[in-house]
Amino acid sequence: MYKSILLPVFLLFTTICSAQFSGFGNSGPKIKGKISGMVIDSSSQLPVGFATISMKKAGRTKIINGTLSEEDGSFSFTDVNPGKYDLEFSFIGYSTKLVATVETTKKKPDNNIGTIFLLPTDYMLEEVEVKAKRALFENKVDKIVFNAEDDSSVAGGDATDVLRKVPLLSVDLDGNVSLRGSQNVQILINGKPSGMFSSNVADALKMFPADQIKKVEVISSPGAKYDGEGAAGIINIITKKENVEGIAGTLNASAGNRQNNANLNLNIGKGRFGFTSNASVFYSVPVDATTSFSNVAESGEVIYSYAGITNTSRLGFNGSASAFYDFNAYNSINSSFTLRGFGFDQEGTSIGALGTLPFDRTTIGDNLFSGYDLNLDYTKKFESNETRELVFASQISGNIQNQNNLVNDLLPDGTEFRNDDIENEGDNVEITAQIDYVEPIGKGSKLEIGAKTVIRNIDSDSRFVPDLGRSNIFLYDQNVYAGYASYNFVVGKLNFVTGVRYERTDIKGDGREAVQNFNNGYDNWLPNIAVSRTMKNFRTLKLSYSQRIQRPSLFFINPFRNVTDFGNIREGNPTLNPELVRQIEIGYNTKILGFSIFGTGYYRRSTELIEQVTSLVNPTELGLPEIGGGSDISFTTYQNVGRNNSFGVNLFTSRTIGKLTVRGGGDIYTYDATGIIGGQEVSNSALSYRLFTNGDFAFTGTLKADFFGFFQAPRFTLQGENPSFSIFGIGFRKDMKDWSIGIRIIEPFAENKAFNSDIQGDGFRQVSEFSVPFRSFGLNIRYKFGKVDFKERRSKVRNTDVKGGGDEQGQQGGNRVGGS
Repeated sequence: MYKSILLPVFLLFTTICSAQFSGFGNSGPKIKGKISGMVIDSSSQLPVGFATISMKKAGRTKIINGTLSEEDGSFSFTDVNPGKYDLEFSFIGYSTKLVATVETTKKKPDNNIGTIFLLPTDYMLEEVEVKAKRALFENKVDKIVFNAEDDSSVAGGDATDVLRKVPLLSVDLDGNVSLRGSQNVQILINGKPSGMFSSNVADALKMFPADQIKKVEVISSPGAKYDGEGAAGIINIITKKENVEGIAGTLNASAGNRQNNANLNLNIGKGRFGFTSNASVFYSVPVDATTSFSNVAESGEVIYSYAGITNTSRLGFNGSASAFYDFNAYNSINSSFTLRGFGFDQEGTSIGALGTLPFDRTTIGDNLFSGYDLNLDYTKKFESNETRELVFASQISGNIQNQNNLVNDLLPDGTEFRNDDIENEGDNVEITAQIDYVEPIGKGSKLEIGAKTVIRNIDSDSRFVPDLGRSNIFLYDQNVYAGYASYNFVVGKLNFVTGVRYERTDIKGDGREAVQNFNNGYDNWLPNIAVSRTMKNFRTLKLSYSQRIQRPSLFFINPFRNVTDFGNIREGNPTLNPELVRQIEIGYNTKILGFSIFGTGYYRRSTELIEQVTSLVNPTELGLPEIGGGSDISFTTYQNVGRNNSFGVNLFTSRTIGKLTVRGGGDIYTYDATGIIGGQEVSNSALSYRLFTNGDFAFTGTLKADFFGFFQAPRFTLQGENPSFSIFGIGFRKDMKDWSIGIRIIEPFAENKAFNSDIQGDGFRQVSEFSVPFRSFGLNIRYKFGKVDFKERRSKVRNTDVKGGGDEQGQQGGNRVGGS
């Protein structure tokens, strides 16, 4: 019923809008016209979106106007006075093309110059390959792009090293990703979801080799066609997958004192068929981290404290295969399969005390996360108009989590008072089906509509040995039904994108305790509108409004009670409601005195804010025996604490001087939250910021150096603050015909880094410090073979509808990233 209502309502809305705007742009009797056309790749015959078109008076060199081509390759100059003009077409990866003496007259004010073909610069001519130097960062109409494969300082690292280099993003020590200070982001892999993020985002990113990443796209204001999730925005990680005629591939290997990895990419193509495969393995050298923790009452009495050392090692693998076949120019299928696994082992010892009970603790942890993704898409274009497109997409995704912790506590005299085996197994299976349709309407306008269903079944099996009475099986179902409509149109020099998305969510829980049994649902209408104007000298001004939600995943609602640390117990909250977010953003980019400048300002209001909350409780309230003379313990869970109003500004700039390019910028934003914790009203106001710089220097055409630095100030919650984080690194790379060799150095002047957190609650203050070895050196070798044409095919499935977890180990339901 909801889907049948959505389309007629939106079509009526867009019809009214078109009628209202149709009278705009008239300027009296003076005749002005239009110059339009289409930009096409001469090799692939595909449209070239976001190409730069400069307008000059015929025979002159001064640029008098400029625009960008649309995603379908079309472009248009409006309000053109009668006269003769030269048009210059350019885009990264293509040779610049000049179309001279394009004329409009009073009798024929409109001139459609037809198709303009751009020649790729990797076109081979008599065995000589010509390549243009690509910018490391690109500011496009709807996103910022970081071309990671051109940065030697990330070679041999993992995905967190890459994301730390991207404007607007910050990544802390644990690998938690934030966009403008919010962790409510969704992550795509090649424009589609991956179950690798359904358990723990931070650990998944650490297992993803940087050498597999081609580029990263950041979309801060997604439109209606994207899932309603990802309140802060969407991150799309694009891997090195190219289509070839014949066989081509790359082999990468990196070795260092912290991280080691190897990966192989193989591409096979013949005519209308293509196949790509990838295999990688990652190993992190075991490191010893020191930890201290204390919980102190207002009276100064130490409630609980400990200090110890934990040794951690990580191992992961990832394999994928994808294939496509073009039946003809209008019908094609695309399929992919991914298999992955990663885990970490921990062994720790610590000494502490809970109340009057001193203890000597030994822990052994074995954690394994594995999963798969299977995608199948069918795309149909129409002979009457190739920009008209119909896509059917499907996905099956599974993720398995196994956590096993052995805990042994001894008294000072050697008496054993605790020997527990704590296990949690989680299974997450998702089935997705969606349909998307694009209908061009006249010139410069298009209507996009679609529908989507996501069926999630998530099981969590918790076992406690020897106390099996505390074991629990929790079954959680989450089904999402969505429909959307989006309309793009142009009025004068203004480009509008309007849309609305409807989502119905049904959730059901079944567990041992009464609070774990529920069956309910909720509806959300999520509108968005964006207006942009491109001005002379490639200046762009953009204003947007969007409304989004953030559903809690199983990471947040899982009722598994983790009692590994008996003085600091953690548990999910199955009664959480989704966060609701409204955001207004204004952006502007320009070029002044050789500096490219990109800036945005925004206001974001979040209600039903989900935050981690810690309180003091008596163990008996949790069904646990009293320990340490009846002392209270820390209990941490998640709650909808209240609301947050955040204002922020982002700035990014770059400048090239000869062979040196320097980039820099930062974010500054407010945290102004009010809520209820433990029955009492609590508020916290703070200012946080992030600063970064990076650059590169080309000694020669084949020898370059890269550097970067990053600082994230503490992030705040209603109860306190999380640690600040900083990192510095430098890299060198030498390119040869088929080989390249690189050196990577991280924090050469700091062997260890310490991270402190400080939170306060009713009657207590909790302080922790974590220190880990950080200085690292690495060597990277890369070998490539074959020749690629850089065409890409991606699945249309993009699940972005759950709030993912951070540094805690747990199960999450769902994938992240945008789509219908």
